[in-house]
Amino acid sequence: MIIGFSSRAASSACALCAAGVLVLGPAAPAAPAGADPAPAGGARATAPRPALLYRSGTQVRPRPGAPGVPDVSALSWLVADADTGEVLAASNAHRRLPPASTLKTLFALTVLPVLPGDIRHRVTEEELSGIGAGSSLVGVVEGRSYQVSDLWRGVFLNSGNDAVHVLAALNGGWRTTAARMQATARSLGALDTHVLSPDGYDAPGQVSSAYDLAVFGRAGLRNPDFARYCATVEARFPARDGGTYGIVNTNRLLSGTNGVAPYPGLIGIKNGYTSNAGNTLVAAARRGDRTLLVTVLNPQAGGGLRVYEEARELLDWGFGAAGRVDPVGSLDALRTPPKPRPGPAPGLSPGPRPGPEGTSVVATTTLAVDDDGSPWSDAAAIAGAAVLGGVGVALLLRLVGRRRPGGRGR
Repeated sequence: MIIGFSSRAASSACALCAAGVLVLGPAAPAAPAGADPAPAGGARATAPRPALLYRSGTQVRPRPGAPGVPDVSALSWLVADADTGEVLAASNAHRRLPPASTLKTLFALTVLPVLPGDIRHRVTEEELSGIGAGSSLVGVVEGRSYQVSDLWRGVFLNSGNDAVHVLAALNGGWRTTAARMQATARSLGALDTHVLSPDGYDAPGQVSSAYDLAVFGRAGLRNPDFARYCATVEARFPARDGGTYGIVNTNRLLSGTNGVAPYPGLIGIKNGYTSNAGNTLVAAARRGDRTLLVTVLNPQAGGGLRVYEEARELLDWGFGAAGRVDPVGSLDALRTPPKPRPGPAPGLSPGPRPGPEGTSVVATTTLAVDDDGSPWSDAAAIAGAAVLGGVGVALLLRLVGRRRPGGRGR
């Protein structure tokens, strides 16, 4: 099928592309944890305390009256304030370990913005090829038409690798999606993560860390779609025969299944398991005006449900320790700060200028430039390209959906 774009559609696409480039410009990082505001004159009153997150073992800076950190068996864990990014305590935070399906948090961060949930798509045999043996599945079938929102619920609730494969195909393919995920990780300062399989399936060399996964979880909570999907407990999924069936979130701290009591105030995010990674979990809970994130990777004691109990203990500790510990690091620490942007030349005021056919063109935005003269950092540039490609995919899918039979709602 050959799809032609009208001049009106092309203009809309260009506008969306420009918006994607501007959105992906590197954001200024939050002040380092423990840093004091700079007084008049520019000098700091006191230097920030150094981060401890690259040290092995448990790291915490308790004040008098702080509760003791629970003795958990996970190979790596972290507790952070989701609002400020301050890390309250951690153990082996940057240890590189297989993430299992918690890597789907990065997949969602990368692909959600470019695949709107109202798009409808008929699944092909090719899109379901290559799914790893023993993968968790939600039940996507060839020839069935799904809304993209159905597929996202399959990802978040059932950890469906079949749904990930279809969404990755719509995003440009498996390898393209992995590359875009890698760029997204770098743009967020998540430097421990190496992506080979977007669904989190075991692959030699695929790793992440408690620190990076907390970064992804925090960024996800700021995306309304991500936050809604990861907090969904139950949903209906399209069946092969045209009906639907129920699916339940496998994050047992949220759903309270298999004898695990739901955690009060839990708001998501994602669990995982493979034979190589063990049990993994990124969870967030809100109590009053405070939201905490915990990451727990591969508990060494107890059974398969131990990951939830260790996360529960760490959340309880974090809420009890609020205001009684000093941060040991920050989830913003490794983001690349943008270079200063020069203002307009004297006497010039940036703004719209006349364009062809009565349109207006926004004045060119000056981009931050690296020392080597290239705009942005390499990661942000790649991420920008990712969004441009994704926007094109979304536009094509909308046009195809309007032109072919069955392209409308259920």
